[in-house]
Formats: sequence, C-alpha cells, structure tokens
Amino acid sequence: MRTESLSPAVAEEKLNGLADWSLDEKKLHRKFVFVDFVEAFGFMSQVALLAEAANHHPEWSNVYNRVEIHLTTHDAGGITERDFDLAERINRLRKDKVPES
Repeated sequence: MRTESLSPAVAEEKLNGLADWSLDEKKLHRKFVFVDFVEAFGFMSQVALLAEAANHHPEWSNVYNRVEIHLTTHDAGGITERDFDLAERINRLRKDKVPES
C-alpha cells in the first residue's frame, strides 16, 4: 500500500495536534523516559504489536530506561498519514501513564 508523503506545511500543521512529537531530520520523533529498563522494554513490546498490526515499523532505539522513536514512510520518501496514525496510537499507550521526565 503506497501513500503519498505530506508536504512540509501539512506535516507541520498536523504536528501541532500531536502531543510531545517533533520533527527530526524529516521524521516524526519522540523520546520516552521510563522508571527502568523493564518498563521501557514492556512499552516497546506494546508498540511492536501496534506496528506489526499496521504493517508500519518504527526506527527506534533503547538505552536502559529511554526509548526514542522516529517515524517515516520509506516507500513514500517522507512523513505520511500512516506515521501520524501510528504516533497517535503510541501516544494512547502512554495516556494513562505518568508523564516522562
């Protein structure tokens, strides 16, 4: 399924409605901080299930209690609606959690 990349203006506008995400090297980016490694890894497992169900996989890294996620649609050469959809789903995972520090 091919989707078209969003123009920079549209991506910026949509970013205004997406809490705690920013643009980093033409990708959506968010950093999460957890209590410890186990909590961070549990979160990554939840995101992995969302990503697999959407067939849209993040670029991410984990160091102890930190997880950084970058979203882009490689096939489209930039940010698409799929990236914003996954970012919103990821935010909902954290909705009831304590805010990151």
